[in-house]
Amino acid sequence: MSRHPLPSMISIPIETESIRLSQLLKLASVVQDGAEAKFRIANREVRVNGDVEIRRGRKLRVGNLVEVDGETYEIVAGRSAT
Repeated sequence: MSRHPLPSMISIPIETESIRLSQLLKLASVVQDGAEAKFRIANREVRVNGDVEIRRGRKLRVGNLVEVDGETYEIVAGRSAT
């Protein structure tokens, strides 16, 4: 019986109610700046909750999953988030 590795999941804590997709990509160090975020999103390289997302201003909340470059980032509550 072969085992498949579980997909990598990286928790990204936020201390606000929501965060824009482009900000999340910068926070997670997926991109270096807003221009790169805009390019990657426009080129359909980013998925949110399994669906391709082309809006860089998409608001993400705790529990959302962002997939890019074979990695999955989970939005989790930071210390002061509710």
